Amino acid sequence: MISASTFRHLNLNVFIVATISITALVLFTLLAPQFAESFFDTLQSEIVSSGSWFYVLTVAVILVTTLYLGLSQYGEVKLGPDHAQPDYNLATWLSMLFAAGMGIGLMFFGVAEPLMHFMAPPTAEPGGIEAVKEAMKMTFFHWGLHAWAIYAIVALILAYFSFRNNLPLTLRSALYPIIGDRVRGWAGHWVDIFAVVSTIFGVATSLGFGAAQINAGLAYLTGIEVNTSNQILLMIAVIAVATVSVVSGLDKGIKILSQTNMMMAVALLLFILILGPTVFLLQAYLQNTGDYLSDLVRNTFNLFAYQKKDWIGGWTIFYWGWWLAWAPFVGIFIARISKGRTIREFILGVMFIPTAFTLFWMTVFGNTAIDLVQNFDSNLGALVNEDTSVALFVFLESFPFSDVLVVLALLMVVVFFVTSCDSGAMVVDMLCSDGNNNTPVWQRIYWALAVGVVAIVLLFAGGLSALQTMTIATALPFSIVLLLAIAGLIKSLRIERHKRESLAFSSGPLVTCTNKEGWRERLESIVTYPNKKTVEQFLDNVVNEAFESVRTELLQYQLEVEIVRKTKAIEMIVKHGEEIEFVYGVYRRKHEQPDYAANEAESLDNDHEQSYYRAEVHLREGGQDYDIMGWSTTAVINDIIDQYHKHQHFLHLMR
Repeated sequence: MISASTFRHLNLNVFIVATISITALVLFTLLAPQFAESFFDTLQSEIVSSGSWFYVLTVAVILVTTLYLGLSQYGEVKLGPDHAQPDYNLATWLSMLFAAGMGIGLMFFGVAEPLMHFMAPPTAEPGGIEAVKEAMKMTFFHWGLHAWAIYAIVALILAYFSFRNNLPLTLRSALYPIIGDRVRGWAGHWVDIFAVVSTIFGVATSLGFGAAQINAGLAYLTGIEVNTSNQILLMIAVIAVATVSVVSGLDKGIKILSQTNMMMAVALLLFILILGPTVFLLQAYLQNTGDYLSDLVRNTFNLFAYQKKDWIGGWTIFYWGWWLAWAPFVGIFIARISKGRTIREFILGVMFIPTAFTLFWMTVFGNTAIDLVQNFDSNLGALVNEDTSVALFVFLESFPFSDVLVVLALLMVVVFFVTSCDSGAMVVDMLCSDGNNNTPVWQRIYWALAVGVVAIVLLFAGGLSALQTMTIATALPFSIVLLLAIAGLIKSLRIERHKRESLAFSSGPLVTCTNKEGWRERLESIVTYPNKKTVEQFLDNVVNEAFESVRTELLQYQLEVEIVRKTKAIEMIVKHGEEIEFVYGVYRRKHEQPDYAANEAESLDNDHEQSYYRAEVHLREGGQDYDIMGWSTTAVINDIIDQYHKHQHFLHLMR
């Protein structure tokens, strides 16, 4: 019998409507594949012809905004409380966001796209030196700062409102500055439903096309036939592994797979760099980067209004639409693993470091592939035109130890698809559970299998290309939502700035001593290391007495004051009607005792660890990293008043 607790984590409104919507769209493409493909192709053509300027403008705004936030004073704001620390070290964090964000695209297009631009550049003559430069420049443009800026801004918005403002880690939270508490109702439900449907079809179509590349790789290794049946079997295998990974959770399955794949990617990159024209590739990387940066502004706003209009629709607009369509999925995942980082650190890690690695990858594989075609009469270009899925494996045949390299590349493709599927299932599960990641196993399995079933059905029915077009078309309404969310983020960060200014505002010297011997009490509190019981008594007696005294006084001014006792803290909350409330809390925090501690026995905890406790002040924004243990009641009262004075100054700046 199914109990009510089975669904306690679910937002049934999102879960049920999203499931029905996905089923309806699958049936539509399954029962009328030709009509669906025609409909979505017409829709994409209309978007390219009439809306390409809007895509270009949107991505330009995103890039400029992201750079501004990283370089401005807002970069110091943390994605979480002021005392928050990152959940993952830098290497693990970069591996996870890279695997989910773009890894599989590099395997598919690292060889193919530069070659295709070289053979059919937008403005240069095909096959010449200018064609090589333009091919690499446009490849850099499509896979560089713009793409990662789209992922970064969505992830930044979600992480900020979730970890800094205690909203659920779902797409609806991005609209909080615009529609307020209505994000908790049906307005928010529809936003999350849209994100669920977009993510499922985005991952499913990517899985379907990826199966073709895995099939092509196996055909080169074993001679297995390239057909739909084999691709469906491969997808079943990928989904099976992804299901195990997503059941294992973020800190085991996804983390381990991401780290493993990052190491394999670096190994493959170094193999090609060493076995290929090493010096030329290093020179080309620097020159390609310079060409890319020098033409960044021109290419950002280039709509080819006077040249090949069909080229931009097939390439740039397609990419911008694809990155925007994937942004809800990738953004939520990146936000989930980025708690505790500052905005500047976040943008550096999400935008610049992956871009540098991506462009180096494109140089090593792209320039080497072009060199093979241009100087060694390779038939690689013709094969790429026939089937882009075989490009990487044909390319690797030109190197020593080609069998080993093909096996390594094939493993990478498989693992990249597994990480895309399991992270996609995790994100959809969060969207349907109000941002909760600690959900029952059956929910994660349900969504992992849903991705596989949708991909298999559409591959069998030939509807994957139609759904790919539909996924890109969803980028148009999402772009509008995203621009509004960016405006909301800027508005909220301005409030952060005012708050920081108010905290820096000095209302006069802090009175911590009330008699001539008070300094001895303060010195004792600094050099001793109190145990848990001592700090608890301090909270129960001194801090509570200070709170009650301030509360009694504020009540005379008709203010609403609440004192809240928690397990490890005591807080005082002063409400100001529609304006932002004042929160002053004192938290009991455990720390490791330094080696030079004078009285070790006194500060040992019950579990006999070398530890001591502090009574740390927390404001609404988080921990302020100073200790008031040992202060007198009067000193605590004066600190509360000092912080309250700063808060009033903050409210003044906001009016």
